[in-house]
Amino acid sequence: MSLWSSMIITRQCNFVQIEMAAIHEKIFAFIEEGSETSGKERFNSLALEVFRFQYENCKPYREFVSLLGTDIEAVDSPEKIPFLPIRFFKSRDVYSATREPEKLFTSSATTGMVPSRHPVADLSLYELSFTKAFGHFYGNPGEYTILALLPSYLEREGSSLVYMADRLINLSGSGHSGFYLYNFEELRTKLEILKKERKKTLLIGVSFALLDFVKDYPVDFPELTVMETGGMKGRGIELPREELHRILMNGFGVKAIHSEYGMAELLSQAYSAGDGIFATPHWMNVYTRDLSNPLKVTPAPGRGGLNVIDLANVNSCSFIETEDLVIKETGNLFRIPGRINNSELRGCNLLLG
Repeated sequence: MSLWSSMIITRQCNFVQIEMAAIHEKIFAFIEEGSETSGKERFNSLALEVFRFQYENCKPYREFVSLLGTDIEAVDSPEKIPFLPIRFFKSRDVYSATREPEKLFTSSATTGMVPSRHPVADLSLYELSFTKAFGHFYGNPGEYTILALLPSYLEREGSSLVYMADRLINLSGSGHSGFYLYNFEELRTKLEILKKERKKTLLIGVSFALLDFVKDYPVDFPELTVMETGGMKGRGIELPREELHRILMNGFGVKAIHSEYGMAELLSQAYSAGDGIFATPHWMNVYTRDLSNPLKVTPAPGRGGLNVIDLANVNSCSFIETEDLVIKETGNLFRIPGRINNSELRGCNLLLG
């Protein structure tokens, strides 16, 4: 390689790094802002900027967009942005950064299925995303005792849910907080102690483990916040969400079961306070796509396939076509009635509702 060619490549790399640093700063600032100050126009403008950045710097996404024959200059609104089918995370490294990833998150694929891989360039961005979202929906984690019942997640490497739960447990600052596998008797004893001490408590758990727990160790803790993350992991028949929540409400003595909608391919989460309606943080928007024409996407209320824009995914791809069905309601609220026919079952949040 000639000296001149080497200089050109160096300048190009420096330009990409400068561009990446600039867009990172904008995304960090946008997430830091409260939802009251971040408007729709600002989100749309950032989404279009991230789209052009990722088109240039994420090879699998650029190839996909090019194959669609998309006129880049004509993309002037988020719904015109091509959404990358989520299965690309199974076969390609969907990555927009120039530096080596700090972490590799993988999906909880069931036996015989190929897990998704999500290389994460900046863990501080993921931590900002989930702490800000938790704070918005639930308040300061320092006010809680946080218990995580996550067998199967804890028993493998690369779980983004375990990473999030671990950081929230540390932020809780409570000596009672911690992880649980199959030590159900110990968990019941802990819940009884927290109830007597009137501690504000959050129990986050995978669905099959919560069901197994209340089957043999029911408690009556009305003040407890129970959050299911979905997924039976092949441990039993999938239950409708209403049936799952009814069993868990009876087993914990609570009036509602909360839910988290998240996945390895996204660095942000949506939350439901118990009515099956999910809400997103302000840097995450959901869209409905026409199942007979996946390129037809709308932010309006309706039923179809779920597409997500997650600006926290700035280092991979922020525009994801999921394999979940969605019923989108007014605003950015949505329900997940199930999975699209013939798509692979996911380890996370497969419950029908």
